[in-house]
Amino acid sequence: MSYPTITEQLDDPSSARESGRKKIEWARQHMPIMTSVAEEFADERPLEGEVVAMAMHVEAKTAVLTEVLAEAGAEVAITGCNPLSTHDDVSAALDDVDNITSYAKREVDDEEYYAAIESTLEHDPSVTVDDGGDLVMAIHEDYPELLETVIGGCEETTTGVHRLRAMDEDGELKYPMFAVNDTPMKRLFDNVHGTGEASLSSIAMTTNLSWAGKTVVVAGYGYCGKGVASKAAGQNAHVVVTEVEPRRALEAHMEGYEVMSMAEAAEVGDVFLTTTGNRDVIVGEHFEKMGDGAVLANAGHFNVEIDLDELDDMAVSRREVRDGVEEFEMADGRRLNVLADGRLVNLAAPVALGHPVEVMDQSFGVQAVCVREMVENSDTYGPGVHEVPDELDREVAEVKLAAEGIEIDELSDEQREYMDSWQHGT
Repeated sequence: MSYPTITEQLDDPSSARESGRKKIEWARQHMPIMTSVAEEFADERPLEGEVVAMAMHVEAKTAVLTEVLAEAGAEVAITGCNPLSTHDDVSAALDDVDNITSYAKREVDDEEYYAAIESTLEHDPSVTVDDGGDLVMAIHEDYPELLETVIGGCEETTTGVHRLRAMDEDGELKYPMFAVNDTPMKRLFDNVHGTGEASLSSIAMTTNLSWAGKTVVVAGYGYCGKGVASKAAGQNAHVVVTEVEPRRALEAHMEGYEVMSMAEAAEVGDVFLTTTGNRDVIVGEHFEKMGDGAVLANAGHFNVEIDLDELDDMAVSRREVRDGVEEFEMADGRRLNVLADGRLVNLAAPVALGHPVEVMDQSFGVQAVCVREMVENSDTYGPGVHEVPDELDREVAEVKLAAEGIEIDELSDEQREYMDSWQHGT
């Protein structure tokens, strides 16, 4: 392969493997959905003979998904989907597993990042599992011959689904992709509770600052923004929401948050957290208005939400003041602090651990059954973006409820008939 595996890059891979294996085993102990899926997959081997290429945040929870796919019979090649989110020890532990090759490494440059993606594709995958769409883009742009053999794939995150839908609308997406991000089991838990909890905890650990009494500006009030706003308010912060969509802005207002433009928010915010998935959310005109010591972080996908080039141009100096915190000093003496190079703060900050284990258990449970569905019923899905079949999402929810010892009611035949009929009156 053109790019070395993580084992070939590390000075002491055996020590890294031991550390990574502990992290994976801890995560697996707290992932009942993946445990159930793993038992089923190990018995049935539904992915026998398949090759799965993955571009994900390579940390302990992702490793559990990777191993379960391998236990289902697949050969798996994995790399990172963000230059700063890989845990090298976890990557090394994965690379030591039969049928898994890991190219993921932390702190790579752009050339290395894309070379690792290309190496996963040199395994000739039949299925792709993506977080952000980079694998799909690389196949369509640089490996079009794989379009003849890739039967389908899954996309994990909001940004990736947006990219895929844009491709689909232009008629450029040549194989079927499940929008895993859009299922209730992903959006209602991963995006809300996962992003909300992980982003705030990573910022707190990186800065050692309190949330209480601070004004936290949340850019975007989608599912991720809702989670961040709720968790920040729960830690006694004053929350301001900025939006471009009028109905979401009104929703934030009706849920008790102060809503204003970013230009207004820049004058009052202490901490700014972007969750939009778009670019240029915080730019020069906003930097000019921010107070001394403002903290800027991103919980979207790519590091384009905060215009770091413009901030660098405006600053008279920049320096690292804590691990993961870069201070930009302005001409008037104000200091603006950017976390994790503007990348995903919940994954790219030096102390970041990603979403809580229980949350990712649900998301990756959906991923696993979607890979199985794509392999077993690929002829059902034509090229384009597909919603995850609702019965698969419900299957994962039912496994989780059973693991938690929670029982719920069922509709009676009479209730089901009533709900499905137009003939019953009030």
